[in-house]
Amino acid sequence: MTSPLATDSFATGPMWAGFIIFVLAMLALDLFVFGGRKAHRVSVKEALAWVIAWICLSLAFAGLLWWYLNDAHGAEIARRKTLEFLAGYLIEQSLSVDNMFVFVMIFGYFAAPPELQRRVLLYGVLGAIVMRAGMILAGVWLVSQFAWILYVFGAFLVITGIKMIIFAEAEPDLEQNPLLRWLRGHLRITPGFHGESFFVRQNGVLWATPMFLVLVLIEASDVVFAVDSIPAIFAVTTDPFIVFTSNIFAIMGLRARYFLLADMADRFHLLKYGLAIVLVFIGGKMLAMPWFHVPIQWSLSIVGAIILVSVVASLMLSKNKAVVTGDRT
Repeated sequence: MTSPLATDSFATGPMWAGFIIFVLAMLALDLFVFGGRKAHRVSVKEALAWVIAWICLSLAFAGLLWWYLNDAHGAEIARRKTLEFLAGYLIEQSLSVDNMFVFVMIFGYFAAPPELQRRVLLYGVLGAIVMRAGMILAGVWLVSQFAWILYVFGAFLVITGIKMIIFAEAEPDLEQNPLLRWLRGHLRITPGFHGESFFVRQNGVLWATPMFLVLVLIEASDVVFAVDSIPAIFAVTTDPFIVFTSNIFAIMGLRARYFLLADMADRFHLLKYGLAIVLVFIGGKMLAMPWFHVPIQWSLSIVGAIILVSVVASLMLSKNKAVVTGDRT
């Protein structure tokens, strides 16, 4: 019987190539067809349409995955791999919400106009895809060579989740961010934005714009979050194709979720605690593997329940605060 943590993948070269072509085609459509080259403020309607589209595409991919595997490898493998993809996708979707809070903080700190945010996030997605592909391949190689690294990942996730709970109320101070301070100390930076440009030439001298600083910080934040999210998915699968596709589908939908929920980010106050509990659960699951195997469908249900409860509790708390505030005024 094949181990649920085997690093062998069913995916063929054409499958990898086809998925990468699909991702590039979707990015090209976004950039060249659906207004990506024109600075504009993304409406709630547009953001919601993209969120629904990416969820539908992700579910369609899961359906195609099951159909192919059921025909080529049998019902048991088809069921297991499809559940692995869905669990990985849900985990990555959940953990990527923390990126949204950071995006809100970065754009707010620089006072970036809403109409200029869309394209910088598109470049952020491109950078995230490249970086995560490298980190996923490295992670899969480490797991294949050193099986014990999974326990290191598990301990890291538990510690990270506990730290998130302890420091959930702490407000990051971008003014003291080492990367931002280094950039300001080594680059000529214009005082204001110049449209969507990252660099401008003034009097023959090249200057960086605040939009370039925004892009660098967004890319850096994704590296930090990838360090949490990529080890987390190894709790359900080490198949590189499943890890990569679930990550990419979650990333591709992140930008639309940001524009849909950014204005309401403060209403999801308890979601950070939910994400921290998810990390602790996943890390504990990895540490307990020698003694207890949590079925994939259990992991999928537990993670979904944690996120649902934290979202509902956040909305109820926000509603109660609004009622209290309204009574006092």
